[in-house]
Amino acid sequence: MIDLQIERSGDRGVGAPVYLQIAGQIRERVVAGALVPGDRLPPIRELARSLGVNRDTVSTAYETLAAEGVIDARVGRGTFVRGLRPQARRATLPVETRLASVTQRLLDLESARVAYGDTANAIQLQALKPDPSLFPAEAFRRALNRTFATQGPELLDYGDPQGDPGLREAVAERLRATGSRVQGDQIVLCQGASQGISLGLRLFAEAGDTVAVEEPTYQNALVAAIGLGIHVVPVPMRKNGADLDVLDRTLSRPDVKLFYTIPTFHNPMGTTTDLAHRQELLQIAGRHGKPVLEDAYEMDLRFTGRQVPSLMALDEEGLVVQLLSFSKSLFPGLRCGAVVARGRHVDGLLALRHAADLGGALPLQAALADFLRSGAYDRHLATLRRKLRERRDALMESLEAEMPEGTEWQRPEGGYQVWVELPEPLDTRELFADALRAGVLIAPGFQFLHDGRASRGMRLSIGLSSPEEIRRGIALLGALARERFGARKARRPQVHV
Repeated sequence: MIDLQIERSGDRGVGAPVYLQIAGQIRERVVAGALVPGDRLPPIRELARSLGVNRDTVSTAYETLAAEGVIDARVGRGTFVRGLRPQARRATLPVETRLASVTQRLLDLESARVAYGDTANAIQLQALKPDPSLFPAEAFRRALNRTFATQGPELLDYGDPQGDPGLREAVAERLRATGSRVQGDQIVLCQGASQGISLGLRLFAEAGDTVAVEEPTYQNALVAAIGLGIHVVPVPMRKNGADLDVLDRTLSRPDVKLFYTIPTFHNPMGTTTDLAHRQELLQIAGRHGKPVLEDAYEMDLRFTGRQVPSLMALDEEGLVVQLLSFSKSLFPGLRCGAVVARGRHVDGLLALRHAADLGGALPLQAALADFLRSGAYDRHLATLRRKLRERRDALMESLEAEMPEGTEWQRPEGGYQVWVELPEPLDTRELFADALRAGVLIAPGFQFLHDGRASRGMRLSIGLSSPEEIRRGIALLGALARERFGARKARRPQVHV
């Protein structure tokens, strides 16, 4: 039996998913020569029992190593070490260098991401991004031309690290229209919501600290925490939002520094919490004196239902730091987001922002301000929302008609995504592989869990496919799921009496 040390998700959260810890330590032993080609690894059941983990966790670790060519599973014989793939050397190094442990964990996460390959002819239900055919390219080009004509060379110099004042005020004006008492000087512009997440985490936590996150949650939020050496502890999601009883207990822990949440059009679930849930969440955070990082990346994409005040709008104590982005409502290449905060939080964000870089792309920020003020953004949103509603309706109808009985999902009121849970404990990585071969792309649920464990959930996105493509894709997906369930039942042992 090989000796592995697993960091568990108890009081401190985990630095990396358990299956990646297992895979990483086996890989290290192969590199060090402690395991050589031909060595036999313990059976999945035996290793899972010795480590006290689920068999699926060990199975996933072995699958990861097999995909890298490190091990070879032979039916009826066991799992054996093959060795390491020859790596193309980018440069000759005079000495062996060792990557930082955080960097290695990030590399392990990257290697575990699902590979989609060529997506040109596939039905794309996996990507959380807008349809390029809906990009307002010509209208934005005119805004850019107007901006250069009026502001000229000053846009090509270093700017204020806080970002273009005109854009900050335009964003503040839109937020005030939704009930937030926000001024332009409370906004720090950044390179999309992804940089905003890192800034928000670093504002309150440092390496070795722990933060609370919803589970499932946005994969890049987990990656950002790991990249900063920050542990995460999960708060399970229910149909009406994060489990508030668990949140109360979690935020009572002194080592937990903040709570990251997506209350509106949750990624990956697509759900939106109601007013009562938001008010109670803020009461819990206030009672424990813990800040809340509210990710409002899709707040402009509501196409049905009534708007619910954001946590920022409801916050009376200065606990909430809010993240905004134009990547989903306009186009990802804009790389423009914002962090909204109060008081010393703004000063801290500015210090962190300046330490990261010397500011954003002023021409794009100024052009976006013009685009907002001209009304072009709202005209674009009207078209985008209409298209998203049509695609949402096609998805809801298809799920109802095509998926196996017992499959669960909730009807989103906006955004791009829906979380679908299969009725049997089938790891959606298996369904992903079947669907990939059939030309349908999905996002399997393990990616949105802090420990990467097997999941019967999957995220489906309506951003890149037409209603007709969505209907075809769900019909194929439903057939594949029923086929998987049928095969599992056929393999179950028959009891004769």
